[in-house]
Amino acid sequence: MKEQLRVDAPAKINLALHVTGQRADGYHTLETIAVFANIGDRITAEPADRDVFEITGPEAAALGREDPNRNLVIRARNLLRSLLADAGTDAPPVALTLEKHLPAGSGIGGGSADAAATLRALIALWDCREISDQLDRHLVTLGADVPMCLHGKPLVASGIGETLTPLANLPALAMVLTNPRQHVSTPAVFSKLPEKRNPPLPLDGIAEIHNAPDWAAWVKAATRNDLQAPSLFIAPEIDACLAALEGTGALLSRMSGSGATCFGLYGNAAQAEAAATLLLRHHPDWWIKSCMTGPSAGAPA
Repeated sequence: MKEQLRVDAPAKINLALHVTGQRADGYHTLETIAVFANIGDRITAEPADRDVFEITGPEAAALGREDPNRNLVIRARNLLRSLLADAGTDAPPVALTLEKHLPAGSGIGGGSADAAATLRALIALWDCREISDQLDRHLVTLGADVPMCLHGKPLVASGIGETLTPLANLPALAMVLTNPRQHVSTPAVFSKLPEKRNPPLPLDGIAEIHNAPDWAAWVKAATRNDLQAPSLFIAPEIDACLAALEGTGALLSRMSGSGATCFGLYGNAAQAEAAATLLLRHHPDWWIKSCMTGPSAGAPA
């Protein structure tokens, strides 16, 4: 058995998010374009005499007040262990450490990315890759973002998040993420959504878009985030983030997921870094990071 594994849990950014309906069981159907940044959390897993879970890092305090059994790291561990038990396989105790860099509940998939990284680490630590197909069928029980975070590459997700289509042609994007230190409840956002059946993503022709400025232009003109307006109703501070990003010359500024994190797209990494520096000067109390997205998940901030 391997002694210790460290697995990155990159931030997930929804370039677009269309809510297309609601099923009889209450789950909303959606179509989203998701990319993954080279900043995020990190999971460390190693064998232990008993199960241990620790949270460290600059954003750990926000999770310290919560019941650890509700944390998606523990829920992911328990799901995998349960599936292995059903298959007659032992899953020994493990020490898990979550190094938290992303704000909690911020619309960039922090908890879901943590769950996905936990699953990657434990599949390797417990040497149980044969369970992967069965695991895939249960991922959405952890949350709609978990399947896409486990994939960890640019994609279109549809259904309730379980149907994934890779976007191999999407280039690296220079980006700034901003969060006004405002937590937004995802159920509350959906409850304020005025229309549940909205037009889907217009995906015809996206294979012909090859560079970052053209992607930014297409995303701005042809897509939307249906959760942005209801999130603004709950947390008006989001509007200040969007305005601040626009003021730095972003090609596009938009909210990710259900908020409150917003992103700005820029022509290159130097422009994004300059924008982040300017924003931090004017908003030192916000969480602000420049980053790059890419074809695969990156390392923590």
